Amino acid sequence: MSSSSAAVCQSVSLPASEQILQDVFGYQTFRTGQQEVIEAVAEGRDCLVIMPTGGGKSLCYQIPALMCDGLTLVVSPLISLMKDQVDQLKANGVAAACLNSTQSREAMQETYRAMQDGEVKLAYVSPERVMTREFMERLRDMPLSLVAVDEAHCISQWGHDFRPEYAALGTLKQHFDQLPIIALTATADETTRQDILSRLSLTDPHIYLGSFDRPNIRYTLQEKYKPMSQLSSYLRGVRGQCGIVYCNSRKRVEQITEKLCESGIRAAAYHAGLEFDERARVQEDFQRDDIHIVVATVAFGMGINKPNVRFVVHYDIPRNIESYYQETGRAGRDGLPAEAVMFYDPSDLAWLRRCLDEKEDGAQKQIESHKLNAMGAFAEAQTCRRQVLLNYFGEYREEPCGNCDICLDPPKRFAAVEVAQKALSCVYRVNQSFGVNHVVDVLRGMQNQRIRELGHDKLSTHGIGREHSHEFWVSILRQLIHRGYLVQNIVRSSTLQLTEKARGVLRGEVELELAVPRLDIAARSAKNDKLASRHYDKKLFAKLRKLRKAIADEEDLPPYVVFNDATLMEMAEMLPTSAGELLAVNGVGHRKLEKYGDAFLTLIEEHLTLGIE
Repeated sequence: MSSSSAAVCQSVSLPASEQILQDVFGYQTFRTGQQEVIEAVAEGRDCLVIMPTGGGKSLCYQIPALMCDGLTLVVSPLISLMKDQVDQLKANGVAAACLNSTQSREAMQETYRAMQDGEVKLAYVSPERVMTREFMERLRDMPLSLVAVDEAHCISQWGHDFRPEYAALGTLKQHFDQLPIIALTATADETTRQDILSRLSLTDPHIYLGSFDRPNIRYTLQEKYKPMSQLSSYLRGVRGQCGIVYCNSRKRVEQITEKLCESGIRAAAYHAGLEFDERARVQEDFQRDDIHIVVATVAFGMGINKPNVRFVVHYDIPRNIESYYQETGRAGRDGLPAEAVMFYDPSDLAWLRRCLDEKEDGAQKQIESHKLNAMGAFAEAQTCRRQVLLNYFGEYREEPCGNCDICLDPPKRFAAVEVAQKALSCVYRVNQSFGVNHVVDVLRGMQNQRIRELGHDKLSTHGIGREHSHEFWVSILRQLIHRGYLVQNIVRSSTLQLTEKARGVLRGEVELELAVPRLDIAARSAKNDKLASRHYDKKLFAKLRKLRKAIADEEDLPPYVVFNDATLMEMAEMLPTSAGELLAVNGVGHRKLEKYGDAFLTLIEEHLTLGIE
């Protein structure tokens, strides 16, 4: 089957896309990268889009969908995520629908009819449904113009959330050879990105690799010594704000939820072992601000599209940086200041390694081991955490961020050229073919059987670092990785390899400072107080939130579907008193102005009148 009959985009001009952005979605300007991706999609090109959580990925296919004749099919992994997207599109006046297993047969048939008759612009479907023969047959008769694959990292075996049903999506190109496909995700390193391109068979794709940086999130790590007490203390300090506490086991989720409730902190548990109705209730209550804190396993995942999450706490260390990045990225989606706090105990990392050791040997175990080691390196980093995080995704930054615990409470530094030369030389002498622990053993002059069998006890670098501990050299090597002098090759069992940047250090041509390894992580906490620095009418903001909640409850919607916190905050800053002024607030489009404008303008005018009196 060919896509020669697929609908073609209308003649596209920049003003057309900007007009949709403003009129439908209520935003005045595009975010970085959105405009170029939208233009590429509208021209009929395949695209791979890597944007951070909260970076505006959805608009990259939603706006082209409204610029084109025909139907845009969106492949989405979770029912909750589909429903949330459809609710928000409908609130903006866009004809959208989803197909999922919770619907009646009659409702599905009606949606199919609407899709076929061109009454739906965007249809959200699971990958499992897309790949069925019945669905493929139905697509023959639909005016299909674009396919968007959301959470595209699920396609790749190198991704942290590989799903075989996603991998089968590559056959779409066999059925619709000319149909443009846009793949989108927030979490994909270079290896994963190449795998996505290959598996989806994208043709001459436009690749947009946005910054992975979320500058509004403060990354903080605390030594885990009395975690329940630490957690309770932290949550009392952010009372009234919405947040998520992640744990690695269902049992721990239930224990922590119970203890928090006993101490007077209202929280709800969420994990895959709970009944579906209970999970749905918790998620809905959280979305609607009826519950402020959810304690959860990773099962509380990709469907969380709530913009006003102010903090994410990791009670346990995650299994990989991709999960950590994605989970912390659920905080501050509205662009306002947020915090990511991790409680770290090295024994938790050791427990995860033991769990991994019990798995069957093979490529997947090797991948998971590499990713777990990278997560451990992040937790034990002596350099800016944001630099470590961005470096993992191939985005190198020279300047520290100033908004993480390492930057706010910096470790001592020392002139490290000689130490770095020893470490880099040792990597070179073992032919760049071994991992961190073996290099450290050579540096420290170990005489174990493997070193002797390999002849590495005869190398000039054997024992040149014996005055320092194993932990010291591990820290130095990790810092050199974070700073871009070394890379770990995931495809070759995490072997250390020199980068071009290392040449200058080995030749003594550059100065280099590293952090003095802090072998015991000091308890560090940084309170996020940037919200208090914004100049807006806080009393009015509280009134606007109350009005939003009342409207949302009446319409059976999550409050942020009406307006998100950033929009309300901007109202409380700009104090609009006319329809034109309200339209200038980001997040207020024509449909929402028509539906909600009078109520919010009346409240603002009443508040200003009271202030004058």
